[in-house]
Amino acid sequence: MRSKAVVGNWKLNGSLAANEALIRALLREIPRENPVACAVCVPAPYLAQVRALLEGTGVAWGAQDLSRYVQGAYTGEVSGPMLVEFGCRYVIVGHSERRTLFGESDETVAEKYVAARDAGLTPIFCAGETLEQRERGETNAVLARQVDALLKRFGVAGLDRGIVAYEPVWAIGTGKTATSQQADEAHAFIRARIAAKDAGVASRLPILYGGSVKAANAAELFAMPNVDGGLVGGASLVADEFVAIWRAGMNAVRQQPK
Repeated sequence: MRSKAVVGNWKLNGSLAANEALIRALLREIPRENPVACAVCVPAPYLAQVRALLEGTGVAWGAQDLSRYVQGAYTGEVSGPMLVEFGCRYVIVGHSERRTLFGESDETVAEKYVAARDAGLTPIFCAGETLEQRERGETNAVLARQVDALLKRFGVAGLDRGIVAYEPVWAIGTGKTATSQQADEAHAFIRARIAAKDAGVASRLPILYGGSVKAANAAELFAMPNVDGGLVGGASLVADEFVAIWRAGMNAVRQQPK
């Protein structure tokens, strides 16, 4: 059985006071031991605070990006080993906002994935198409290009301890959500693309859905056979919403055939 996860991406949000209130609210509802991994990926300046609040709890933490470099004259960069020193388990690589707003290429994203794995982090590799690409019928071609760049750089075995997140760019922060069928079809395509290289890796690989995941749609999305949880944006900043999404993941696990 593939592992399940619900991961919050706070993006460029937070303050010391707001972070503490949010995390304490989450910890009142999310137990230490559970079958659905729960984590928050936070802005780098808050990693020390989040570590202090979450260490020893049922909620893990991670970063939203990392450098492809380990050290050197790269002002402003944050390396994988630095994130490890703050207890990070996860790091997001290739989020659509990094690709579109900051010009990260498929090759750069692949290098960051390698840097994350080399540091001992679990990378959450994001892939997805724009609205224009979907309307032109290019969804599968875009996903293939993004996944193939990673496979070319790192090989299929490198995905065996990673996570993929399908995030249709047109559904991120827009209030629009891919239908559960659209999401499952994209996840199935990604899984098949990887299975062509190694069926075992593909069968074990968690693929999360990211794109305006909310409490109202999480249960339907997570019930799909190829959807293994969610990468949650805005809703992860609201404790009740995020807990409800995590509970939808728990319910999906309970309903799986034994």
